[in-house]
Amino acid sequence: MSAALTSEIRKLRSTRLWWVLLLCQLGGIAFLSGSLAFSIAFADEFAGGDTQPVATDPLTTALTIYSLPVSFGYVFPVILGALVVTAEFRHRTIDTTVLLEPSRARVIASKFIAVIPFAAVYAVVGIATGIAVGAGVLAIAGEPTFLDDGEVWRSIGLGIAAMIVWALVGVGFGSALTNQVVVIVVLLGWTQLVEPILRVAIAFIEPLQPVGRFLPGAAGEAMTGASFYSTLGAGDLLSAGAGFAVLLGYAVAAGAIGWLVTFRRDIA
Repeated sequence: MSAALTSEIRKLRSTRLWWVLLLCQLGGIAFLSGSLAFSIAFADEFAGGDTQPVATDPLTTALTIYSLPVSFGYVFPVILGALVVTAEFRHRTIDTTVLLEPSRARVIASKFIAVIPFAAVYAVVGIATGIAVGAGVLAIAGEPTFLDDGEVWRSIGLGIAAMIVWALVGVGFGSALTNQVVVIVVLLGWTQLVEPILRVAIAFIEPLQPVGRFLPGAAGEAMTGASFYSTLGAGDLLSAGAGFAVLLGYAVAAGAIGWLVTFRRDIA
């Protein structure tokens, strides 16, 4: 197992893929956090003072802003996780991998484990970028940053954990659907379009409202205890523990499907 794990880490570390995607994440989160944090912090000014701001409680405002990397930036670690698997199928290095390590279980397990340190880097960089931009916007708005509040740091720590779990979801999804182009299109479509629309739509259908909490994006936000979508009225969140269980369940389910449909059959 150690040899397979070392091999997987070297595969990731020896390519430009992981740090190029990391730079894209940094820029994307900086832009999104800056623009959305600005709109949240200055919501009442934009409304001309006629309506209430998106989050009236200053602590809720801070938590919502600091959780924006989890609300929107999770697409980067999940794509990284998916590419750990799909890149091998695209470049046909998977043939060599399974020849050198006949145990398919070790191959897929090593991919899940190897992505964790890289996902941790993505999580720390993404969350740190969101905090730097978000705290800056709050300071400009004359609002408290709450960076000395234990609840805020608990949310930040759980946000880092959520982004790491998202990378595991990506590995599982990449194992189940090995076509790299299709995987990227599906993940971008789901995370940036389909799920946001679903969460907003479900919030208006009372019998389905509880279902929205179990969507993967909502589960990730539940770990932080704050949500940009919830502040807009798009449903409540699960508890942090339940959110972790649901999101990890998606990773396990996707990995199980990948094991059944991909790694248990001949790879040609």
